[in-house]
Amino acid sequence: MKTIASFKVNHDLLEKGMYISRIDGDIVTYDIRMKKPNNNDFLKNGAMHTFEHLFATYVRNTKYENEIIYVGPMGCRTGFYFLVRDKITHKEAIKLIQEAFKFISDFEGEIPGATRQECGNYLEHDLDGAKEIAKDMINVLKNWTEERMKYDN
Repeated sequence: MKTIASFKVNHDLLEKGMYISRIDGDIVTYDIRMKKPNNNDFLKNGAMHTFEHLFATYVRNTKYENEIIYVGPMGCRTGFYFLVRDKITHKEAIKLIQEAFKFISDFEGEIPGATRQECGNYLEHDLDGAKEIAKDMINVLKNWTEERMKYDN
């Protein structure tokens, strides 16, 4: 079998940030890397789960709601994939992510979609952990540019 594109990225060189993982037709996949791979520091499940709920809720409640395809964590627990239609420019995607992470870092109240009826694992949430992830990534992405969105391998 062919090696898929994401396995061709040298994870030993990958740093925290936001990268263009692939473009398929009008769909852009962003790699939002929140932890340095293979560094024995991974996103904790509860925090990652809450982050997902808040991230997805925020972006799907913006003017880009119809352009959002998918928001979800990577199985390796080092980041998230963010898939959008190419009507959102890379510059707009960076700004949207920065705004979403600010929303998460400041969030107070009930986690959206976190009841038994709405969520398949409603007991495993960690709002404080999600806020920590967001605060860290706000700092990482504060001066992020389109030029930095390419992998360095």
